[in-house]
Amino acid sequence: MSSSGDELPDDETAPRSSNGLDEILIFGSPETRRRFLKQVAGTSAVIAVGPRLGLFAQKISETAGGSAPASAAKLPLRLKINGKDVAVEVDTRITLLDLLREDLHLTGSKKGCDHGQCGACTVLVDGRRINSCLSLAIVHDGEEVTTIEGLAKGEQLHPVQAAFVEHDGFQCGYCTPGQICSAVACIKEGHVKSDDEIREWMSGNLCRCGAYPNIVDAIKGAAGKGT
Repeated sequence: MSSSGDELPDDETAPRSSNGLDEILIFGSPETRRRFLKQVAGTSAVIAVGPRLGLFAQKISETAGGSAPASAAKLPLRLKINGKDVAVEVDTRITLLDLLREDLHLTGSKKGCDHGQCGACTVLVDGRRINSCLSLAIVHDGEEVTTIEGLAKGEQLHPVQAAFVEHDGFQCGYCTPGQICSAVACIKEGHVKSDDEIREWMSGNLCRCGAYPNIVDAIKGAAGKGT
């Protein structure tokens, strides 16, 4: 019976189109587009375009089949966190944020977007602000980490924390730990010469409540006190 409409002919020896797109090289043998579509739809063949993609397909297949992934390596890690020496053994895949929150129970640093876009996870590493959700913990071996929990001295707030309270620099408070850590670094970096400069250098920290004018005032207030 002849084919009709948009159906492809069953005869795989049928003449192929001359545009070159109907012939696809699969595993070294020319095949018709119809056979190619059959193979893809039935998942009866793995199309290996280079060794990396082949390995990736194998991993996907193992995961789909319910096979547990191989255990990741663990390495010793030494940090100074909020002035205290910490020695732990960590999964080499764990981020600094997850280490702080899940293993060390320092939950002040927040997981917002988990893609380095909102700044809620900002901490200070050797005085430099970073997005801890994007940084592997293991790369900070021997470094000093300061989180929001390490800024105050007992009951005495850090001047930037006090300024946020004074100028009402927060509403829901979810972004506040990252905002404050970033503000501490912003002041130390000297980027407080104008409102526009503060906004530019704090632009990596988002406030979904829209407290930006108060945050700018808080940073100016803290900077004015010689923080």
